[in-house]
Amino acid sequence: MLEWSGERIIPKLMKPMNGMLLEHIARYYFATPYIQGRVLDIACGAGYGCHFVAKDRKREVHEVIGVDIDAATVAYASREYHHQKVTYVQGDALDPQLPEKLGAFDTILSFETIEHVADDRLFMDNLYNMLKPEGKLILSSPFGRGRGMPTSEPFHVHQLTPQEFEELFERFTEVEIYYQRGPTFEKPREGVRYFIGVAVCTK
Repeated sequence: MLEWSGERIIPKLMKPMNGMLLEHIARYYFATPYIQGRVLDIACGAGYGCHFVAKDRKREVHEVIGVDIDAATVAYASREYHHQKVTYVQGDALDPQLPEKLGAFDTILSFETIEHVADDRLFMDNLYNMLKPEGKLILSSPFGRGRGMPTSEPFHVHQLTPQEFEELFERFTEVEIYYQRGPTFEKPREGVRYFIGVAVCTK
């Protein structure tokens, strides 16, 4: 059995009103209108998101690939969140061979992942190379002091500034930036401080 560490979300071990759990689930609800075809959930964790996507978008989705770096997590996801359209794979988001191994996708989901990787540009290259033309990328990340700067979160390499976050998506043809506040998503409002950015990008 996996343990909830404060970073890896295990819904079955958490109270339903846990704020972090609600935030994570809300991202999948937010993304559902954009999800179709062959779907990649990179750093899928326990697998609840892949399972939700496969069920909620059963008419629009024909395959979901969930990738996580941790073998025990992949085994847990395969067992606890099995679905006929979902395959869980152990893999490293920074593996330069990942596009060759996994192929191309119509939709890529990347929630709260980029702050964990040392080379966010290589990570973005991998995602871009795996996305089909006109495919959608939905990516979220917490904001912080910036690339290369220390963070108070023990599992985060760094946390990008809002400007650095937006610069990640310059090569995409269309980009919409939203901000997450608890389980809600909105365009920026004056006087409101936001801690998490969410980008919806079209290749």
